[in-house]
Amino acid sequence: MIIRNIADVKTVEWGNGLSRRFLLRSDGMGYSVTDTIVRSGSKSRLEYRNHLEACYCIGGRGEVIAMDGTSHPITPGTLYALDQHDPHYLVADPYQDLRLVCVFSPALRGDEVHRLDEPDFSHY
Repeated sequence: MIIRNIADVKTVEWGNGLSRRFLLRSDGMGYSVTDTIVRSGSKSRLEYRNHLEACYCIGGRGEVIAMDGTSHPITPGTLYALDQHDPHYLVADPYQDLRLVCVFSPALRGDEVHRLDEPDFSHY
């Protein structure tokens, strides 16, 4: 059995927020669970080429924007899943952080970070 408290997990500055990584590859579960903060007013170009990701909003507001320009509002109680390794924009409300619980498959190593200053979508 694995028991972890947010005060004891690996925290990574991923570019536009923090990712508190509760489960990693080394835990042997086959997936990762993170508690992710997306900083207010930020817009991130993201793509997960090696992972599928599902995110469940537990706080704040924002939107995920698909490559065709379709915007999907993200509010507490909303889940979005990137089931096709979808490149997307993740935008946090200008006045409040967005907080997501995310699941990655396969599991993250734990040291992955985004490179948001590059011209392409940040990926890992």
